[in-house]
Amino acid sequence: MGIDVRDGLHIPDAELSMRFTPSGGPGGQHANKANTRVELTWEVAESTAVSGSVRRRLVDELGPTIRVVVDDERSQSRNRDIAHDRLRARILGALHQAAPRRKTKPSRSSQRKRINKKKQRGQLKAQRRRPSMGD
Repeated sequence: MGIDVRDGLHIPDAELSMRFTPSGGPGGQHANKANTRVELTWEVAESTAVSGSVRRRLVDELGPTIRVVVDDERSQSRNRDIAHDRLRARILGALHQAAPRRKTKPSRSSQRKRINKKKQRGQLKAQRRRPSMGD
C-alpha cells in the first residue's frame, strides 16, 4: 500500500515504521487499555523511494528522520490515516518551491495619488493649528 505523496513519489510500507502506544489523557478505561496513539517514522536518509536531489532537499528541510505522532482520535485506524496525511503534507511542504519574487515599481498615478493624499493631510493639520501672531 504505502503513501502516494505526488506523481513519481511513493513511499512503500517497508520504509515506514509505525508504533502504537496508549494515548493517555481523559477517556477512562478505553484510553488505558487501547493502543490508539500512532507514531509514524520515515528514515529519509536511507530511503530508496526518493532520488538524490529530492532526498537532499527533504533532509535539509526536515532532517534525516521524519516523525509524526497522532493521538487525536479514539480509533487507531483513524489516527493511522491522520498520520499518513500529516506525513504527506510535511513532505509536500518541504518540496514546495515558492515562485521567485519579481520586483515591481509603483505606477506614476499611484505615486501622484500618494503625494496628493500627503499634501491634503498636511493641509488639514495646518488648519488645526493656532493662528500665529502675524495672521
